[in-house]
Amino acid sequence: MMLSPAYTYPEQLPTVMRQQGYAVLSPQGVAQLSDCDMQQLDRLRGAWDDLPPDNYLKDGGKYRRRRHSCFVVEGERVTPAPHRAHWQPVEYNALHGGMQRWFDPIPPAVADDTAWRCLLRAVARVSSQLKGARPWYVEAHQFRIDTEGGIGRPTPEGAHRDGVDMVAVFLVGRTGIKGGETRVFQADGPAGQRFTLTEPWSLLLVDDERVIHESTPIQPQDAAGHRDTLVLTYRADGFQGG
Repeated sequence: MMLSPAYTYPEQLPTVMRQQGYAVLSPQGVAQLSDCDMQQLDRLRGAWDDLPPDNYLKDGGKYRRRRHSCFVVEGERVTPAPHRAHWQPVEYNALHGGMQRWFDPIPPAVADDTAWRCLLRAVARVSSQLKGARPWYVEAHQFRIDTEGGIGRPTPEGAHRDGVDMVAVFLVGRTGIKGGETRVFQADGPAGQRFTLTEPWSLLLVDDERVIHESTPIQPQDAAGHRDTLVLTYRADGFQGG
């Protein structure tokens, strides 16, 4: 049985984040937070149908497709950064850390879309409310995890932190699958929660300094089963890897 998340209202977000280090917003809450309506957000969903394979999976899997681009968000200004490799230290990603992973960039038609930029600014505002106003160095990842080979693993590295300040995981869509449960844990204690995001544009927001997170594997219910997410990471002191 899938457990539904307890949604936080946007106006409660700073308080809840300070209390527990994470929060979940409904699609309606995301629309309110980002000043975008659902029609504008849904216009982005087709961009997940054109993701190249992730050729860096060390478990030998072929279940992940992705694109990756970087941005700097300062106040209301969103500036695309020169394309760069995605890099994480081994301390945060034991499976893929220490590798320079070059993924195809997010197309300009997506990155320049009004809804896309509204999402980036919205999470930056929350980050500044919690940690102080500053430029935010944002890495954006489009993921599709499929079940063509049987099992798909949204987080093959297991429960982890990303080595950033804030992480935003938007569920863009899921179809023909079971599994994909989200789990969050205190980084320095035993408390944790588990739930399954099922509604397109629902959002898990995580204070990466305080909370560890993961998503469980997905299994097929039909031949085209997949799970699409947009993951945004926010870091105050520049991009990881210099």
